[in-house]
Amino acid sequence: MSTHRIHPDKDCFYFLTFTCHKWLPLLKLTELENYFFIWLSRLNDKGILISAYVMMPNHIHLLVFVSSFCTDFNLVIGEAKRFMAYEIVKRLKSKKEKIILHKLRQAVQVNESAKGKRHQVFSLSFDAKMVIGMNSLNRVADYIHHNPVSGKWKLVNDFTQYSASSAAYYHLGKKNRLIKADFRGYSPLDLRVSLDKKSKNDSERGVSLDKKSLDDSEREKKSLDDSEMGKSFSDTCRIPY
Repeated sequence: MSTHRIHPDKDCFYFLTFTCHKWLPLLKLTELENYFFIWLSRLNDKGILISAYVMMPNHIHLLVFVSSFCTDFNLVIGEAKRFMAYEIVKRLKSKKEKIILHKLRQAVQVNESAKGKRHQVFSLSFDAKMVIGMNSLNRVADYIHHNPVSGKWKLVNDFTQYSASSAAYYHLGKKNRLIKADFRGYSPLDLRVSLDKKSKNDSERGVSLDKKSLDDSEREKKSLDDSEMGKSFSDTCRIPY
């Protein structure tokens, strides 16, 4: 699903996925975990409230609640991706990863290069799907939290021990200041309102609810210095990456 698709709905949950270019393990290679936590905090500040998350070696899954004070979902997410991409490139340069940097430069499309883009860190689009209903929210959260031990991934023996995940918050009751929208705290009425609102919007746009419903089959230790922490996504993203 392209970042160019507009997601106007608010007061609802979304399942997001960002994938590194060609599935390269850029998040692990650049040891991005502490930075990732600050990045999540900035999303909270922008009105995209974190509900669940996991950062894998080459991709990120998020369950977020888009609050009414989020100015523009697509804009915030797009800038956040560029912000992280710039940090990844900076760290790759510091590590002198010349071969990988060359691959990322080669992947930049001509029209993007003309705009000043130098590296293709993530896939060209991000996946964003609205999640409706407690059963679907539970399934998405479980999928996110079990990612480190699913399929080819055997990153830990116990998924609740994976540090770049919100699993310990939900399954062990550990405090997590990044979780600003615990989906378990939303009543059936809250979710019903979201469903009614979405159904109405879909009807107005001529899009069926089924086409936009969540597909159950789908689904990186340095921190910023104080000066960078004070920057907004927009300010930082003015530097071509």
